[in-house]
Amino acid sequence: MVVPLDLGYERTRMAADRTLMAWIRTSLSMISFGFSIYKFFQYLRDTSIAASSIQHYAPRNFGVALVAVGMFLLVVAAIDYFLFIKKLCQSTGQKLQISLTPVAAIILFIIGVLVLINLMFRMGPI
Repeated sequence: MVVPLDLGYERTRMAADRTLMAWIRTSLSMISFGFSIYKFFQYLRDTSIAASSIQHYAPRNFGVALVAVGMFLLVVAAIDYFLFIKKLCQSTGQKLQISLTPVAAIILFIIGVLVLINLMFRMGPI
């Protein structure tokens, strides 16, 4: 016996995935922009092009703030995604199906932690 697909459930779950992917994209932009700002001003300071006009901690603080906000938004979006999927599964009686989108969010969060460690302590792989 073939079980009919509940297309409404599938559309709603895919919409939740697309929303999480949009938040991943926004968080990635903020994390990468914060890291790029820091590295650009670090390069300017190290090459003495504008060493006297750049305060030592200003680019680092701005970069850390952008990375932290990007990571915070990613965590909030992931929590919202999981709560929504849990509520959707409970209301429709479907099994919980996790797609690759939350896996991408977790990987991006780990990368964000590495970037934040690099910005704050100047250590790490980057």
